[in-house]
Amino acid sequence: MSQLPFLLVDAFTTQPLSGNPCAVVLDADNLPPVTRQRLAREFNQSETAFVNQAAPDSLEFTVRFFTPAEEIPLAGHPTIATVAALLHAGRVALPTSGTSLTLTLHLLHGPIRVDVLPATDQAPPLIWMTQRRPVFGALHAPEAVLPLFGLTPDDLLPGAPIQTVSTGTPQLMVLLRDHAALRRAHVADPVALGRYRAESDFFSPHLFCLGGATPAGHTFARHFGTPPDVAEDPVTGSATGGMAAYLWHYGYLKSAEFLAEQGHDMGRAGTVQVRVSGPPEAIEAVQIGGTGVVVLEGSLRSDL
Repeated sequence: MSQLPFLLVDAFTTQPLSGNPCAVVLDADNLPPVTRQRLAREFNQSETAFVNQAAPDSLEFTVRFFTPAEEIPLAGHPTIATVAALLHAGRVALPTSGTSLTLTLHLLHGPIRVDVLPATDQAPPLIWMTQRRPVFGALHAPEAVLPLFGLTPDDLLPGAPIQTVSTGTPQLMVLLRDHAALRRAHVADPVALGRYRAESDFFSPHLFCLGGATPAGHTFARHFGTPPDVAEDPVTGSATGGMAAYLWHYGYLKSAEFLAEQGHDMGRAGTVQVRVSGPPEAIEAVQIGGTGVVVLEGSLRSDL
């Protein structure tokens, strides 16, 4: 019986068992969507990546992302994990000192660019993902949103709009007053959150504040889900991209390059490097960068 290789990769970290874990299944060409969905539920990570085979020496790969509940068009930490897995498995040659590598990942809604910088003595290869041009969606009433997380309008940073922003996957952006408010946040009623989400224009909510969890960081965030997806995602890449677009657009950032921190209070600290290109009123691109660490390799039965 043939086997399908898979790897478990911690993204946005240089340390195993931190950051955000993602299962990456290689050679997944013959897995139908229903099987991919069932496997994503079996792995029970926030997302599982499925990578089709590519021609030898190709730098283009077809990739799909599934949460335990559904397929999504774009995700950040699975992108970092997928490229880290391809490098680890020898499907892509590691860039050498003084060089870089550009890959194309063909996702559900079209290709994205991923750039890989060489490893150093201190860290694995740095992987930069260029997300889609941001789209600013609906504005949401604080009195409708904040009680879903056990918060009140006083917990919001004064004047900060609550808005859906997408750099590939639409996320609800909620800028809170301070770390204390962020740490108090919780999903007060999963059914109510699920109902609000179903009636709205976002995939999941991203709550954040200015100031990092450590002195090195510039933002600190939490990202929540609704069953059967994970209750809280340790370190999110696509939502960090949307957050970056929101902060730059509304003038909350002094620099278009910053460090986003997440997962520290979950024991899974992660760091996302962020770059925004273009003026606040016409953002051209958002890039997120991070490293991935392989913690597990195995194989799946091909007759699933």
